[in-house]
Amino acid sequence: LLLNLVIGWSTLDAQNKAEPPVAWVKPLILISIPWAISIHTVTAFIYAGLGARPFWLTALLAPRFLASAFASGPSLLIIMALILKRVAGFDVGREAIRKISAIVTYALAATLFFILVEVFTVFYSNVPEHSSHFRYLLFGLEGKSSLVPWIWVSLGLAGAAFILLIIPPVRRNERALFFLSMAVFISIWIDKGLGLIVPGFTPSPLGEITTYTPTIFEMLITKGIWAFGFLIITLLYKVAISVTMALPAHGDHGHS
Repeated sequence: LLLNLVIGWSTLDAQNKAEPPVAWVKPLILISIPWAISIHTVTAFIYAGLGARPFWLTALLAPRFLASAFASGPSLLIIMALILKRVAGFDVGREAIRKISAIVTYALAATLFFILVEVFTVFYSNVPEHSSHFRYLLFGLEGKSSLVPWIWVSLGLAGAAFILLIIPPVRRNERALFFLSMAVFISIWIDKGLGLIVPGFTPSPLGEITTYTPTIFEMLITKGIWAFGFLIITLLYKVAISVTMALPAHGDHGHS
């Protein structure tokens, strides 16, 4: 967040003064790329390093984190860009949207591939300590199936979005792209929440199956975090748009 704030603020300041960005911004941009990758990798290692939780004990967890991040993050960028174009008249340009949508498509393909590899490995080997978590998530165990509808909705949204995104005319249609980006974002939100955390604890290391239901405090905390995040996004977009829209128009190049 700090890297993005410094890079974005310096770039906007230079743009506002009609000057080239300062020289030290480029190294920060290059540093931010491996930094972003390391965040998801280390997060995955925290889960994958827990030997008592077979559901997370997989070398694919870090690649899955990275692939899903490159699908959901750019999807949110597309959603925000299209909303800003409609509400604020701020257009980032078609070329930028097309490049981001291509990233979403490739990343979503990798995400689905990793999921298929994981499912094949688990069910073909049929190790009970590992497969029981996936059975609980995908089909339910001992009559407990509260997560089953959620995960199949997630897989359905991801699969349908991918099929449509690989069709170039559909991907170039901004209205269709908006809804497909929403589908990708919601799909991965379900997968990385209900589909990742809860099945890791169910069944327990002793084989007990307990249905998880979020408490009112957990829901309020979650809403607070989302609200705080959207507040930051709103404030930063307001600053960025006010600076960019105040400059003389140069078509798509100026906006991008």
